[in-house]
Amino acid sequence: MQSQNFGLAADDLARRLVQRWNACKPSTVAYFLIFFFILSCWPQPGTAQQSGSTGSHTSATHSKPKTHRRTAARKRTVSSRSKQRTHSRKTKNNSAHAHHRAVKRRHVSARTLARVHQLHHAFVASSQLRPMAQQLMTDRTPQAYAGVQHYARTHTGEASSAAYMALGQAYFLDRKYVDSAASFRRASQAGQALADYADYLGAQADVAQQDYVTAQQRLQNFAGRHPDSVLIDRATLLLANVKLNQGDPQAALQQLAKLHDTALSTSSAYLFALGKANQLAGNRSEAQQIYVHIYVDYPASSEAGQVPNQLHQMGVTAPFSIAQSIRHADGLYLVGQYAAAATDYQSLANDPAVVGTAQVNGLLARAAVATYKQTHHVDPSQLNRLSDTNDEAGATRLYLSVEAARDRKDVQQVKALIEEIEQRFPTSRWTAEALFSAGNMALVANDAPSAIRYYGDLAQRFPNSSMASSSHWHAAWLNYRLGDKKTAAQLFDDQLARYPNDAHAAAAIYWRGVIYQEYEKDPTAAAACYRKLVSAFHHYYYATLAEQRLAALGAVTPTTLPTLARIGDPAVPELTDEVPADDIHVERAQLLANAGLNHYIVPEIGASPDSTNWRAYAEAQLYSSYGENWRAIHILKQKARSYFAMPIASIPRSYWDLLFPQPYWPTLQRDSQQNGLDPYLVASLIRQESEFNPGAISYANAWGLMQLLPRVGRELARKERVRPYRDSYLLNPEVNLKLGTVYFRELLDEFNGQPEYALAAYNAGDDRVKLWLSYGPYANLPEFVESIPFTQTREYVQAILRNQVIYRRLYAGK
Repeated sequence: MQSQNFGLAADDLARRLVQRWNACKPSTVAYFLIFFFILSCWPQPGTAQQSGSTGSHTSATHSKPKTHRRTAARKRTVSSRSKQRTHSRKTKNNSAHAHHRAVKRRHVSARTLARVHQLHHAFVASSQLRPMAQQLMTDRTPQAYAGVQHYARTHTGEASSAAYMALGQAYFLDRKYVDSAASFRRASQAGQALADYADYLGAQADVAQQDYVTAQQRLQNFAGRHPDSVLIDRATLLLANVKLNQGDPQAALQQLAKLHDTALSTSSAYLFALGKANQLAGNRSEAQQIYVHIYVDYPASSEAGQVPNQLHQMGVTAPFSIAQSIRHADGLYLVGQYAAAATDYQSLANDPAVVGTAQVNGLLARAAVATYKQTHHVDPSQLNRLSDTNDEAGATRLYLSVEAARDRKDVQQVKALIEEIEQRFPTSRWTAEALFSAGNMALVANDAPSAIRYYGDLAQRFPNSSMASSSHWHAAWLNYRLGDKKTAAQLFDDQLARYPNDAHAAAAIYWRGVIYQEYEKDPTAAAACYRKLVSAFHHYYYATLAEQRLAALGAVTPTTLPTLARIGDPAVPELTDEVPADDIHVERAQLLANAGLNHYIVPEIGASPDSTNWRAYAEAQLYSSYGENWRAIHILKQKARSYFAMPIASIPRSYWDLLFPQPYWPTLQRDSQQNGLDPYLVASLIRQESEFNPGAISYANAWGLMQLLPRVGRELARKERVRPYRDSYLLNPEVNLKLGTVYFRELLDEFNGQPEYALAAYNAGDDRVKLWLSYGPYANLPEFVESIPFTQTREYVQAILRNQVIYRRLYAGK
């Protein structure tokens, strides 16, 4: 009976569609064809099994084959259907033990399937637009505009629509709001695949040029016209702001009420609109309460900066208490807005309500610390204004005095100040900060005994500090370097007992194994350490070294070590690379990429209710498909944080391909070979330097894939006769790879072909490496690497050597 009713319902729907056929506009004929295709795939009366099946069993027999067809025949990545099927088979063959989670399938309605087909058609039609749109969003040069404009004029339908979407967004970014609004209007006229985005973004452009009537027209009944859009809440908030600008607070409050239980209701933008609506509606008390909430609890938001002006318009004087103002400044400090925080602290110290109280010194101390965080130097005038008190302000004063003495490289003054702060403020957080800074100063100066003392005191006095584990490790390692292997062994064991999940755990296990092997002559205990590294830290720098030492030990049965018991193997995340073909949000995200609307890709895919285990992969694959490998790497690093601790077979191969991509490979391979370099080492270096972002420019003004300084680029270009040449050519992958591989070869030659030294020099400079080498002798290269006093450089060298091994395991022999 169910099957018969299902068939009758399908026939009835078909008749209704036929009745409306003559009313169709030409642009909707394809839409109806899709519906008829769907109807032809539906089961007809009499196809169900009739052997005494219950109604629920009958339903299952219909749904199971459909799900199977969808899973087996329509699986694909976000780039193409046939490619996904091929890739999916390859993934299973290469990763037989990969930890997959099956993609849960939900029922997809005929309407949604038709919408999916519409979006996919638009994606295919506009696929050639993608590189031009992406370039436009990056550069927005006249040439980039001209290319997309020509595409929009010479194409029709969804392809033209996507091009106008790209132009609308580019004009908006360039503050050409009239052109932006017109482009989004043309996008709506040319196609409907991204109609919700055209309406919303067009309304934003209308609001920016104060055309509130047109904005309201675009936003009215947005949810009814675009029921599957992820922009419904944003559009509702935008419409509320339109109503506010039209002087209709009651209508704005009605719109805001729709957002009461949504995620947007906790945003500063929503709260600010709510405050303005109440203000205009005459609800002064409620408006003031909302504004104060924004100022205190959302201090870094743009809305918080507008709050004082809103309160001034209301005639509210002194709206914030001293405590609320301090919370605002503290919030700025915590998010790294140190300059603004320092200004607020200084202003509060001069407030008449505070002047003459004990609060003044505390506020001046906070201002001085914020200034130090911003400039990395202590302002002497601020330090001199601080009083020598026996509270946290006094401890802050001594800490800043330590930093000032460190700047002057006054070792004796640092020592005296450390003794004072430890005596007077034994439990203050500023004592811990001072000890860590003094330890770092001694470490860089190769004063191991002083560093051991400062680091050791911090680890003992402040075991729960965020700096405790690093301090304990430094003390342990420096004892090893000084030759006190007995103390080092004890501290390595303590490190593992206290901080089993710390970043230094792998190093502690390895060097404890070395002590067992070379000094305590206990190969079984050494083998236990090395095997733990191989199993729990699979691709770590120290795991590779452990494999080499295990091979040298030969057939040795590991003993059981209690110190290793708390360190388990990494949990394998449940990942899949099977992205459903019928997901409307994935299809829309692909089309957004074609139009250059990258900002909306992540929220669009994230809106899919079934995307928990494939969302990151779909996002990364989409970014990778148009060359933004660095975005793909960032996304998957967040999803699989401990990926380098796991065997390759435990994660789908496609994840590894995205985490360790091979863009520009023919050029990279050619330039590496010409300079006698391992291409996998060069790829690892690039992955660490720029994550394959050819347009990367660092805070240190290093450019391009291999992050070359402009002066280095100019010198190398002259040597290699690269003509013509400008600094901007470093953003060209061909030029950057040519010059970067020559530069790395020069560093290798300077340090006798040792990658460890050359990599350290690439990061920190060859003069520093020569200085660190003078601190030797070192028993071996790993001992030098672990002794690099700059944490960034030490981790940089270890990561590149680790990734070189991963690259070779993934691609060697292909």
